[in-house]
Amino acid sequence: MTSDSSPDQAPPHEHPYDRLTPQAVLDALDGAGLHGDGRLLQLNSYENRVFQVFLEDGSAIVAKFYRPGRWSDAQILEEHAFALELAAAEVPVVAPLVLDGGATLVHTTLDGQPFRFAAYPRRAGRGPELEDLETLRWLGRFIGRLHAVGAERPFATRRRLDPQTFGHAARDRILALDLIPPAQLDGWRRACDAALEAIDAAFAAVQPLSIIRLHGDCHPGNILWREEGPHIVDLDDACNGPAIQDLWMLLSGNPASMRSQLAAVLAGYRQFRRFDTRELALIEPLRTLRMIHHSAWIAERWNDPAFPAAFPWFGGPGYWGQQTTQLHEQVEAMAEPPLELGPIDFD
Repeated sequence: MTSDSSPDQAPPHEHPYDRLTPQAVLDALDGAGLHGDGRLLQLNSYENRVFQVFLEDGSAIVAKFYRPGRWSDAQILEEHAFALELAAAEVPVVAPLVLDGGATLVHTTLDGQPFRFAAYPRRAGRGPELEDLETLRWLGRFIGRLHAVGAERPFATRRRLDPQTFGHAARDRILALDLIPPAQLDGWRRACDAALEAIDAAFAAVQPLSIIRLHGDCHPGNILWREEGPHIVDLDDACNGPAIQDLWMLLSGNPASMRSQLAAVLAGYRQFRRFDTRELALIEPLRTLRMIHHSAWIAERWNDPAFPAAFPWFGGPGYWGQQTTQLHEQVEAMAEPPLELGPIDFD
């Protein structure tokens, strides 16, 4: 994953996150006026370090320490501004807390390592029941409202989801890291190049393409369901891109199931925003870009101890052989006609 700033450096024997001891986290929060009572729980997050913190007043917050060097301050603040803009439009989203002095982003230094963090209200919820068509219609309405806000203007500093950024550049970073075993290298590179050629053609065929502000990583794990409906968490991957990016990860199963699911999602979505059906041709290309980008993401973070522990199967001959096979399958999938809508009336 790319950034507009240079990575903060750590000694070769350790990772910057090693400085985030429980006491260091509590001290950093205390300096921002968030006084913990000593109880701290690290939450599941690979990219950043996220903690549930209980405060002296009996409340609880979620503190997010950003990975050093990934985003510039301007990019993080655009993420925060988008979340606050969504909240102001009554789109359910977990937005950062505005702390003393009006800041949402706090700078601190822990054992010589600079960090930036933000605090969020704690919100619980469960995953959405994606097999239920009414739930999908509700999610469509929800994302339609989010995109109606996102379409008002683009991000100025955050990245754009396109074949170059998420595909060609990701491939080049993987090759530069020299991680692929020699026996798998040529096969993976040929499969990746063939996939990128198909992706480039698919994006070229739907130009001009409307580009809006997106959640960017709208998989079910980032959607929490409460009694009053869904709300969005984690805008860390917010970007400029086509609307279908925030919709296709809600679909699963065989083509017939996906057609019905898609129709349900769009039945809700179109109540708040027009959808360009040409973007349906980008579902498989976007799925393929996610595969390539995901490999680059893991590879670039392999020195973070959390990654070998979470992805022990990464990097060996079996992994790259499987990726080669899947890329060939995606080339075939991208050659098929785009997904069509199922039998649900938009009226």
